[in-house]
Amino acid sequence: MLSVLPATGRRLLVASLAAAASLAPLTAAPAAGAVPPPVRPEDGGDHLTVVVRHAGAARDGRFEVHCHPEAGHHPDVAGACRTLDTRTRWGRDPFAPVPAGATCTMLYGGPATAHVTGTWAGRPVDASFDRGDGCEAGRWDRIVPLLPKVGAAG
Repeated sequence: MLSVLPATGRRLLVASLAAAASLAPLTAAPAAGAVPPPVRPEDGGDHLTVVVRHAGAARDGRFEVHCHPEAGHHPDVAGACRTLDTRTRWGRDPFAPVPAGATCTMLYGGPATAHVTGTWAGRPVDASFDRGDGCEAGRWDRIVPLLPKVGAAG
């Protein structure tokens, strides 16, 4: 329908379409399951501070985890980084809380709590964990060994 537009309108429409096309790579959603971009050297890598309480004397404490490159004071830095790398996908936050209204079993997983802060995949992290029901325990278990294995098998 460009032929029915006045010349100035046509130029404006073409310019708008060209501008939109140039932005498409920046605004298009990545493919489902795509791995996030690599951390740039200037980003300083991923760094998390994990504070665990009431998980047992051998598991409680404050731990530092650096990934890309791996370093820190944590019982299993390599395993923690590997687990988070595996769980990190575009559109999904490995630290996201249990969704509101989720149906959870009322299985108490124990008194353990954890607080994770820092930066992961270029985004700030400030997440609290507990084992108060089946959903929360499952959320905790999905990022073991960043958080310690606790419970009957722990």
